[in-house]
Amino acid sequence: MKKIVLLLIVLILILSAVGCSTGNSSREKDEQLREIDVVLDWYPNALHTFLYVAMDKGYFAEEGLKVNVQFPANTNDALSLVAANQAEIGLYYLQDIIMARANQNVPVRSIGAVVQSPLNIVLSLKEQGITSPKDLVGKTVGYAGTELSEALIKSIMNHVGADYNDVTMIDVGFDLMSSMTTKNVDATIGCLVNHEVPQLEEEGFEVNWFMLDEYGVPAYYESVFLASDETIAKDSEMLASFMRACKKGFRDMQDHPEESLEILMKHQNEENFPLSETVERKSLETLLPLMASADAPFLSQSETVWQNNIEWLKQEGLIDRRIQVSDVMAEIE
Repeated sequence: MKKIVLLLIVLILILSAVGCSTGNSSREKDEQLREIDVVLDWYPNALHTFLYVAMDKGYFAEEGLKVNVQFPANTNDALSLVAANQAEIGLYYLQDIIMARANQNVPVRSIGAVVQSPLNIVLSLKEQGITSPKDLVGKTVGYAGTELSEALIKSIMNHVGADYNDVTMIDVGFDLMSSMTTKNVDATIGCLVNHEVPQLEEEGFEVNWFMLDEYGVPAYYESVFLASDETIAKDSEMLASFMRACKKGFRDMQDHPEESLEILMKHQNEENFPLSETVERKSLETLLPLMASADAPFLSQSETVWQNNIEWLKQEGLIDRRIQVSDVMAEIE
């Protein structure tokens, strides 16, 4: 009996030692990872799926990184925190980066395009019969009060030979969908084809929409990763590692969309932005062919796209000076 008790004690000690050793090894591994902060453009949704897949599958860890995802408290946090070197990477918008650089010399540049084409649309209830800019004559358009939205509507109206002054712009803040469904406005600009369209359809609304780049607005990247000039100059290897892990996450997102959707749902912020699985599934279906193609691999970006948007923003009076593409776009190897 004593021998059995002694053997049990020895076995417990061995298992404890193994457990401690494994725990220490895990802690040591975590301590060896480089922690970086990535500020999103909004709360987790389908567009961010590849990030959470890369986190869950250990792709960032394989690159020696531990990614801390931050949600923006203010709409420009991804820009301002990265510019101030309070975060390494942000997810932001092409036109806003150009305007920030040209008008205020904010020291940030894009390091990769997350979505290769626009998602922003002019959206309306189907009963309004709005299918092109010409149909906006005499109508009210809700928007979030930005000069960019005003310029976009003006540009598409001019493109079809209509008068921008025949459109009434109403600042509805962030109540884009509700202002339309309650018929306070006839249409909105600022909703995204991958999110608000399936959201409204799930709620039982029939909708029409059209894309801005079909009517004279240059094609642009809806979302891009940005980093500060300082980080790009001094820490390009870290940025390259981050991008490699993101690409692995995106490949899994392409190959295993349902598994990737499960990972996204697990990381949702239910308190501030609860997700509908059916909406996010439709969003993924819309996003996947727009995030990469044979001609434009995931995270690739073109000087031509940036140049065309610089010219358009200058033409519309949204930037004070015509900057160089190299001021807003960086190639990370």
